Amino acid sequence: MFKFEKKLQYPVNIKNKDLKMAKVLYEQYGGSNGEAAAALRYLNQRYTMPDNRGKALLSEIGTEELSHIEILATMIYQLTKDATVEELKEAGLMTNYAAHGKDLYFNDANGVPFTAAYFAGVGDPLADLSENMAAEQKARAVYENLIDLTTDKDVIDPLLWLRQREIVHFTRFKELYDYYKSIGIK
Repeated sequence: MFKFEKKLQYPVNIKNKDLKMAKVLYEQYGGSNGEAAAALRYLNQRYTMPDNRGKALLSEIGTEELSHIEILATMIYQLTKDATVEELKEAGLMTNYAAHGKDLYFNDANGVPFTAAYFAGVGDPLADLSENMAAEQKARAVYENLIDLTTDKDVIDPLLWLRQREIVHFTRFKELYDYYKSIGIK
């Protein structure tokens, strides 16, 4: 199902260290409205979609969300590259450093570890698609908040691209939701 390409879906080339920005990017990396939650939500829900159209859409978007995790990981890495322990402490990343060194860890901006409790499927296509549309809107809003927190074009550009993908995903889920309603799927 997966084909690995040795390139990011959107290029990331951040030149300036910014540990505080890296810390808030963790929200989309491992937070409740982030990319890990979205990827797992969609890749799980695809099994209970009533037809191949729904299964394909959730597989496609879930797989794309995995690539968004990679983009965020690259951004966080580049923003923290060569940071000293003192800089990590000053940016509020000392608990992450204490537990994981400089490795990335799936947690939110406050350091709360990722949990599967962030998402659920109920086996009802319309309910699941409604949750997915809401998740995409929340992710879009978080990306907009993140964009407001920086003036670095190298950070803003991939965030704008990720934000736009949330809008595209919302639209595609809405189309499937409307289609299922039109054919009487409950």
